[in-house]
Amino acid sequence: MSLITTLGRLEAVRAGHAQPAATVRHRRLSDRPLVLVPLTTAGETGAPLGALVGTDRAAPRLLAVPQPRDRDLRFAFLAELADVVLPYIDGYAESVEAAERTETDPETGKRVKVEVELCAEAPQLIVPSRAGIDLVRLLGRSMRFRRTAEQDPEAPHPAPPRVPLLGRWLTHFGERARVPGSSLLTALSELLARHWTTGQSGLEDQHLGALLAWIDPPEGVPGAEAALRAELARDADGQLLCPPAGPATDPAFDNRLLAPAVERYDRARTALAAAEDGLEADDRLGALTAAEREIRALVESRTRPTWDAVWHGIDLLRTLPEGAHVEERWTRDRWSFTGHRDRVLAGEPPQPRRDDAVTAANKLAAREREQARLDAQEALDDPLVMAGRRLAGEAFAGEVTDVVLAYTEGRRPSPRPLVTVRTDDRPHLGERARVHRSLDGRPQSAEFAGYAPDEGAGDGEGALVVLRIMDKMGRGREPEAGSVPEKGDRVCFTLFEHEQRGGAKLPDAERTPWTHGGPPGGSDAPEPADPVTEEDVL
Repeated sequence: MSLITTLGRLEAVRAGHAQPAATVRHRRLSDRPLVLVPLTTAGETGAPLGALVGTDRAAPRLLAVPQPRDRDLRFAFLAELADVVLPYIDGYAESVEAAERTETDPETGKRVKVEVELCAEAPQLIVPSRAGIDLVRLLGRSMRFRRTAEQDPEAPHPAPPRVPLLGRWLTHFGERARVPGSSLLTALSELLARHWTTGQSGLEDQHLGALLAWIDPPEGVPGAEAALRAELARDADGQLLCPPAGPATDPAFDNRLLAPAVERYDRARTALAAAEDGLEADDRLGALTAAEREIRALVESRTRPTWDAVWHGIDLLRTLPEGAHVEERWTRDRWSFTGHRDRVLAGEPPQPRRDDAVTAANKLAAREREQARLDAQEALDDPLVMAGRRLAGEAFAGEVTDVVLAYTEGRRPSPRPLVTVRTDDRPHLGERARVHRSLDGRPQSAEFAGYAPDEGAGDGEGALVVLRIMDKMGRGREPEAGSVPEKGDRVCFTLFEHEQRGGAKLPDAERTPWTHGGPPGGSDAPEPADPVTEEDVL
């Protein structure tokens, strides 16, 4: 936990409500997000119980599985989910715009620009918590390998045709959620905790109701009291007034309400199967329908409070202006969405269960690079985030007190101005350390030249840092106007780079060394990437 986060939590406790951790919104919020509030059955990993899903906050689609152990009912649930999610995704896959992309020419090996299609917008899925993202990935893995009746007429429990396609899309969204800064699949609790600091621990912030109680407590009620009520308050029947945000359910709900309702449904279904005449079958069909409606009502009672809480959190986030670099990260999400759309249309097979060594290394390197880029961009977009970096000694700000125009030695001297900055911060500057500032959106670097003596300053009045400007001053002997700070300017330099460099080039997948499994498909290759295992079957 950083120092500024600790200070924010202490201030939240003193004030009785959450404190801003950002002045801008660092993630994209779609104008029409798809909200998914899932529930799973206790005792069986990932077995779906029900969900509320949709883009209209006033009219969500309720899906329920009256008997989660029945595979046919599970696939019917997944097919209904596909009927909601896939049309939403398809609506963004059709509208495209022209864009340029750099590719390697296979004949010359040179990097050339080519014009390709880029989806004008991309869909966005919002779930209540990080556990919801994990469930989306699990559903994707269990669905994308399913065999349909058309593919394999003898397959046990064949899946509806749209289920494997939904599994591929959910897998893509789940993988994209692992990329720092991505907004295709977002957990609302993490998003709120990124922009507000509460007076409770990070673990307690995962409870959506408690988190919202700190951010927007009822009138006259301290945040701590409101959060405690959201976590523990129960009604006369012993049920939580603020149900968990899922996908897990409360044990009291499972034992007192859900289990008896499912048992009544099982008895009604068994009785209907044993009916001997039409009149008796009609009566028992009515009992089965009533039992199914009871389970649907129970699922809605657990998911509707979370549904309303998710939309309330979205409203709170919309009050913040969008950060300057959010659009750039969203464009990378659009490229990712477009690329997967093209792979699906081209008839490529589903994503493998395990990545090969090169693909896994590339993913890891990309995530590390995106994390460093995200940290830098958030600090550049938000002075409150930059304040945290300054407290950590990773940046400093101050006023320019002197500028001396100096040059390099040689046949063609280049300008290397010396800029003196008075700062109250304590940056961790080593000998000839490189620092950076944003100059009209471009990073300008400087070199730490030492500290200047300041005889008139007293204790605690800061230090004079001397920097040598190194680039972004034009090609002439004299620096371009505005490229060098002037005396009296307020400047902010960072010790971290603003743009990330690419890593070392990895070998092609066909040339993977034997130490990493050998070439794919070789005699010593690991097991195939997509066999069906027990973990793949919900």
